Amino acid sequence: MSDDRTEADDRTGTAAADGGPAGLEDRRELIASAALGGVMVVAAVLILVDAARLPTTSDALGPAAVPILVGALLGVVGAVLAIRTGLRLAGAPQGALRPAGGAVRVGVMVLVLVVFAVLLPVLGFVLSSAALFAITALLLGAPSVGRAIAYGWGLAAIVFLVFDRLIGLTLPAGPWGF
Repeated sequence: MSDDRTEADDRTGTAAADGGPAGLEDRRELIASAALGGVMVVAAVLILVDAARLPTTSDALGPAAVPILVGALLGVVGAVLAIRTGLRLAGAPQGALRPAGGAVRVGVMVLVLVVFAVLLPVLGFVLSSAALFAITALLLGAPSVGRAIAYGWGLAAIVFLVFDRLIGLTLPAGPWGF
């Protein structure tokens, strides 16, 4: 075993994601990536079909220009993702272990999302979203609690300003007016 890999890398398969030896990639991750690529291709087809139904105009760029560009790019990226992961799937071992606690973390994230939805009308968008963003960052492994809270507040404030003030989409205000 080389010096740059640890025993934990062997158990979790993380060395392959970091450019480690081939064959340590988790088969389930590859299947999920291939499935995501397939979903992206299906979404691209739907976008392109909807864009084709938009009315044509005499303008150089009609209303279908951006959806066609997005659909085409989404289809290409999805197809490349599906093909590349499909090719790597053949060499992946069956059932590499995942780090412990993943299911608990997902359960806590779902609970936090439900609490966010309940508290949103009461506390308002900025406070509820700041808490949601900070807690989610911590659950995903943010190294600093203070930084996660600061980023949560900053992200919530920026989203509020863009949607509520610039775009005019009213977000729940809460007791402090924001």
